[in-house]
Amino acid sequence: MKITVETTIDAPIETVWACYTTPEDIIQWNAASDDWHTTAATVDLRAGGAFSSRMEAKDGSMGFDFAGTYVRVEPLALLESSFGDRAMLVEFDQGKSGVTVRVTFDAETQNPVEMQRFGWQSILDNFARHVMAHQRS
Repeated sequence: MKITVETTIDAPIETVWACYTTPEDIIQWNAASDDWHTTAATVDLRAGGAFSSRMEAKDGSMGFDFAGTYVRVEPLALLESSFGDRAMLVEFDQGKSGVTVRVTFDAETQNPVEMQRFGWQSILDNFARHVMAHQRS
């Protein structure tokens, strides 16, 4: 089963792309809730290149690595990747009201679909806030 989440950000596509693909930015926005954070991120932005984010509860009670490999990279347009036996597609579409970022991924089987959708949407909402704050600075 595929799940899709999306957001539209009133920012230049170059800024949106950079914030999504730069480790220093990823650390700032990659969390589904305020009690989690990303402590490290790496990006090798090319087909066959690896990516990884270390996500941890702020209280130190748990953490995990979200890691995979880029299958296809089209700058300012899309990122296709695999992680484990799952796949993800991130599309960047420039429109009149900004850049729509659409993330489609294979659902996992351990958590309910709505929980997964909510978590990934929360991360994408944090991303949008980060891009807007980045633009103002």
